[in-house]
Amino acid sequence: MRVWSDSFIEGEAIPPDYAFGVVDPGAHIKLSSNRNPHIAWDDVPAGTKSLVLICHHPDVPASGGDVDQEGRTVPDSLPRRDFFHWILVDIPVVIQSLGEGRFSDMVTPHGKPGPLVPYAIRNGTEHQLRQGINDYTGRFAGNPDMVGEYYGYDGPCPPWNDERVHTYVFTLYALDIPRLPLVGRFTGPELRLAIRGHILDEALTFGVYSLNPQLALT
Repeated sequence: MRVWSDSFIEGEAIPPDYAFGVVDPGAHIKLSSNRNPHIAWDDVPAGTKSLVLICHHPDVPASGGDVDQEGRTVPDSLPRRDFFHWILVDIPVVIQSLGEGRFSDMVTPHGKPGPLVPYAIRNGTEHQLRQGINDYTGRFAGNPDMVGEYYGYDGPCPPWNDERVHTYVFTLYALDIPRLPLVGRFTGPELRLAIRGHILDEALTFGVYSLNPQLALT
């Protein structure tokens, strides 16, 4: 199986249009266009009954004490953990790509609705896909202006003082079941558990992103 994006070059910087935050010279960070990138795939194995897409990045600081603090940096050596940006399940095998901006366009305070999301393909057929909540749900739990359940895609917004360039991984899984056995609200870790034993194949693509001006990604 093969996965790629027309929105970014694999292994290189993800353009700001697909990020949650961009560099602001005065405030360090401001909100961005937050469009989901185009994702496409081929060579799906025989016997596949549905597909699952996960976007996560493994570089979130395990300790947040220095995050976004003036006069301090987040050292590259700090332990890291996963952060889920997009969880999309029950993708029919007739779908071979996801259009740019079809699942997210601009930041939605308090989060986009879910889990059901309709997706129409060229012949006019509409499929009911499902999205899990991403980890901005926890990130904004104490922020009254942003608190909510964040379904679907929300893009990169790493600490502006992090010494590490963050990697964002889009992984597609081919499953032997037509519908994921999860009901209602579900998270990235819950999804990973649910697909165990059902994966026929998987493939990924990735890009990088930083809000640290000193790292100067281009």
